[in-house]
Amino acid sequence: MLRVLVTGAAGLIGGEVCARLAARGARVTAMVRKTREVRGNDGEPVSGIEIVSGDVTQPLMGLDPAAVQADLVIHCAAHLEFDAPRDELAAVNVEGTRNAVAFAKATGAGFLHVSTAYVCGTREGPIAEAPVPEGTLFTNNYEESKAQAEQVVANSGAPFAIARPSIVLGDHVHGAIREFPSLCNVFRLMARGKIGVLPARESATFNLVPICHVAEGIVRIAEKFEEAQDGYFHLVSTQPLPAAELAHGVTRVGHFPSPEVIDPDGLNKDSLRPAERLLLERLLATFGAYFTRNSQFDDSAFQAVTGLACPKTDSAWLDRLIGYAIACRYLPSARPDSASPAAA
Repeated sequence: MLRVLVTGAAGLIGGEVCARLAARGARVTAMVRKTREVRGNDGEPVSGIEIVSGDVTQPLMGLDPAAVQADLVIHCAAHLEFDAPRDELAAVNVEGTRNAVAFAKATGAGFLHVSTAYVCGTREGPIAEAPVPEGTLFTNNYEESKAQAEQVVANSGAPFAIARPSIVLGDHVHGAIREFPSLCNVFRLMARGKIGVLPARESATFNLVPICHVAEGIVRIAEKFEEAQDGYFHLVSTQPLPAAELAHGVTRVGHFPSPEVIDPDGLNKDSLRPAERLLLERLLATFGAYFTRNSQFDDSAFQAVTGLACPKTDSAWLDRLIGYAIACRYLPSARPDSASPAAA
């Protein structure tokens, strides 16, 4: 029986990883910090697991290595705010990883680190499943902190593998997601008519990936950890969406406005309403770089180890994501008197 400690188990990815591991018969210890609940992406509590309280900012995460039996630590805990101050991100994502891998070494466990595909930084074109090259430039403090954390893991001396999801959204079949990530606020602002333009280069792509693919991929790497050791694995879509498709997806819903896609170089902020200009400036400060680059992530090593290929992430999947967000009232519903089919 595989014995696994999952950090960040209360989070979106950590919770679904715990649910899938428990369903496979693994012995799961779920580490949480503030909450005592661990839920899968379906929102249901995960049964058959042990829940412990810990804090990655503490030495050995505040746990007693002798009291937690684990063959593998899956490190999902992270500070996810792209534009948070560098020292805040470093405390959790860098030093927290150092504490987590020290715990793994103290227990003799392997270490599966959950990073991000966007440690590629500003690089475009083909991105290999390999260590981050020296001299890589990053578009925000979050990317930088995750790259530094990877280096901590690689230098730790512990048996390791690194999983790099891209931008995680809802499941492939229904679009369901337990928590909407910050990128979804872009949809929300356009759907509510708060911003009417999306500055995106024609060549830019978003690598959006269903949570079902990411969680299953992490579980399969865990199950084949010996084969995966020293590997870097992209958990990504092989069919990234054009960045402009975010606006097109909003336009396809009858009761939403139709935002205009423009090249960032042609954006005239002075022509916007003051409130819209302020919102757009905030959005671009956080996500602007993701609307301008075209990174193509190789996932051949991931597929070779796991036998898992990402399902099609096309406009139909995007429509299912938007439909789910409307159904749960994250995005606005049609008024009851609307004749739009989207009101159904």
